[in-house]
Amino acid sequence: MAPFLSTGDLPDDYRTLADTVAAFARTVVAPVAAEHDAAHSFPYAVVAGMAEMGLFGLPIPEAFGGMGGDHFALCLAIEELAKVDQSVAITLEAGVSLGAMPILHFGTDAQRERWLPELASGERLAGFGLTEADAGSDAGGTRTKAALIDGQWVINGSKQFITNSGTDITSLVTVTAVTGVTEAGGKEISTILVPTSTAGFTAEPAYNKVGWNASDTHPLTLADVRVPEENLLGQRGRGYANFLRTLDEGRIAIAALATGAAQGCVDESVAYAKTRETFGRPIGANQGISFKIARMEARAHVARTAYYDAAALMLAGKPFKREASIAKLVASEAAMDNARDATQIFGGYGFMNETPVARHYRDSKILEIGEGTTEVQLMLIARGLGL
Repeated sequence: MAPFLSTGDLPDDYRTLADTVAAFARTVVAPVAAEHDAAHSFPYAVVAGMAEMGLFGLPIPEAFGGMGGDHFALCLAIEELAKVDQSVAITLEAGVSLGAMPILHFGTDAQRERWLPELASGERLAGFGLTEADAGSDAGGTRTKAALIDGQWVINGSKQFITNSGTDITSLVTVTAVTGVTEAGGKEISTILVPTSTAGFTAEPAYNKVGWNASDTHPLTLADVRVPEENLLGQRGRGYANFLRTLDEGRIAIAALATGAAQGCVDESVAYAKTRETFGRPIGANQGISFKIARMEARAHVARTAYYDAAALMLAGKPFKREASIAKLVASEAAMDNARDATQIFGGYGFMNETPVARHYRDSKILEIGEGTTEVQLMLIARGLGL
């Protein structure tokens, strides 16, 4: 592992991975992206192709059926996919960062052996059920409850906005639930593995979203869901703390996704500016257009260096919480700003849903909300400065 990661000098194995995924994105993902977006359909064939490439197992050890890589490799793959289709990119990001990694980090040997091989293969997906109607950024507001009765957790409650929770290949959702009261009188929050086949578990009808239309997102209902006591993930009462670590890693991956979206807008705008002519010359010959695209490229580059830096710290075993928040903040704003500028460059065509820049315009807003809002990132950065 290099002591640092440079956007201009990636180690050969990382560069080969990025190039391979980029080719897959161009030839397999891009041709069907508009179709799945319009139909709000989950791209099962694309996901199967990603599974065949081993993308879902990139950071998972070979002992559990993974590729034995690292989190940065996953981020590179996510960035390339997001250049052409954010829905596909978030399916991978959530499936690994939120679905598989909590089990890898906090699961028992038995839990890892049971769940990780099928998740690493991409044959099955998992979700993480944290958010509730009154508990988004304030996860301490969790109302879902789990009572330990006769060796079983009996879970009652509901979840909102859970990615990968209702596909035909979803096998598991990890849920946070109140399992008691702490010594200080607060909520004891734990995480519990819930197979989707469990009686009482219901993935309600999918949301009609502004963007990410080809990703799978559902509200969940848990009505007297019963799972064995050994389905507790990690230490009882550490569910919230463990999820915060999961989010720290996930924010680097989301930053990679946002970087890909920002770069995708640049790439589309450059190609369009070279071929679209007005007043007898390509629009890219106009300084107003070329400077706008130059600023877009600068945003994408800064976003990439930010997530590379956070990833390098994580791989080196150093603290990276603040840097992950900086990367998520910078990259999500770059994606939204670039999507807006790209839509302006495309003019009326940019307002047509079938164009990639229109999808990025609709898709990118959630990047400033999901897995920690912009305001949460600012709060965490300020805390890191001792404020």
